[in-house]
Amino acid sequence: MREMDDRNRKTIEEFRANHGLVGGVWEGRPLLLLTTTGARSGQQRTKPVMYLREGDRVFVFASKGGAPTHPDWYRNLRTHPDVTVEIGDQTYPATAKPVTGAERDQIYARWAGQYPQFRAYQEKTTRIIPVIELEPRAA
Repeated sequence: MREMDDRNRKTIEEFRANHGLVGGVWEGRPLLLLTTTGARSGQQRTKPVMYLREGDRVFVFASKGGAPTHPDWYRNLRTHPDVTVEIGDQTYPATAKPVTGAERDQIYARWAGQYPQFRAYQEKTTRIIPVIELEPRAA
């Protein structure tokens, strides 16, 4: 857990220092920073997350690498859907809204077509990996 926290901290620092550009495993991948409010702690938590932009819509995927449980950030936004999104130099408040049913399946299929590891993540777990729209809201 500590190693993951250190890796995330370094990624967040690099993202902010380089206007959203990050090297290493993230190089060339669409990355945003998602700040949620802890479901139990109430503390702000920021995580680097890959995203899909389709027109004006932005989606993230709670894959946790195909683990049997949802990532903590997903539980946080289910409790507190008001989040902060950072893409490049842009930071804005958003509301996290789960996408369900056929629309979820279509969006996830397009994403897995671009990034096949997400198809493998879904095959690895029995849970349906959530698709979340990050809808901008007035500050």
